[in-house]
Amino acid sequence: MALPGVGESPVVMGILNVTPDSFSDGGRFQRLDAALERAQQMVDEGALILDVGGESTRPGAQRIDPEVQIARVVPVIRELQRQLGERVMLSIDTSSSVVARAALDVGATLVNDVSAGRDSPDMLAVVAAHQVPIVLMHMQGQPETMQHEPVYGDVVDEVCAFLHERVQAALQAGIDRRHIVVDPGIGFGKRAQHNLTLLRELARIVALGHPVLVGASRKRFMGRLCAETESEQLLGATCAVTALAVAAGARIVRVHDVRANRQAADIAWALAADAATDAAAG
Repeated sequence: MALPGVGESPVVMGILNVTPDSFSDGGRFQRLDAALERAQQMVDEGALILDVGGESTRPGAQRIDPEVQIARVVPVIRELQRQLGERVMLSIDTSSSVVARAALDVGATLVNDVSAGRDSPDMLAVVAAHQVPIVLMHMQGQPETMQHEPVYGDVVDEVCAFLHERVQAALQAGIDRRHIVVDPGIGFGKRAQHNLTLLRELARIVALGHPVLVGASRKRFMGRLCAETESEQLLGATCAVTALAVAAGARIVRVHDVRANRQAADIAWALAADAATDAAAG
């Protein structure tokens, strides 16, 4: 299965956290049977990518040893490859090249790295050797400290410059240009206004020329805007961001709630395609 290209219809990436401490669903899918059942549900609801993570990257999270991550994710990915490998891309959500290599060896077909290849010096080389795609995400700081007073001059300029630099590093490491996805890192070292600005100006990130992933699902800044204290109550807010992001050119949306966001993405894409057809006819 290929990644969606720039200008192609968007896909939904379903979040499968096999962790005890992720901010929204930590502990719910640690058991193999629970993880597999959740994965099947998300695929049935329209997910074309499953993102399996063994380390929480919520604000304040502590780093987890690669060996612990591997013990969490490898059995899940191995079984998902056996059961669903022909229907979906299997993504490993890690910034450790050791974990990425172990996951790729048992069937992962995509690496989602919140550090954009900075945490592990050989991450880009591992991805290039396996000839798989990678998501390069912007994050200011580290999960433990990223929400401690993040400051930017111009958040869009700085995020674009960072992503451009990491794309160049990936290309120099031998990663195929068609295998590079960029992610502005909504909620990673950003205040609420930074997130809103990035979403409003998402077209500037799309203009970098690579498929753009947006992951805003159930993020805390939306709860503040909507006066909601529970992340599970942010389905409507997440769907609104999904629709706006797809309309602006995002090609992958990373979400917990697949069916509703698949619908939001489909409608936004249909409207954008219809507007493009009218513009071409006029």
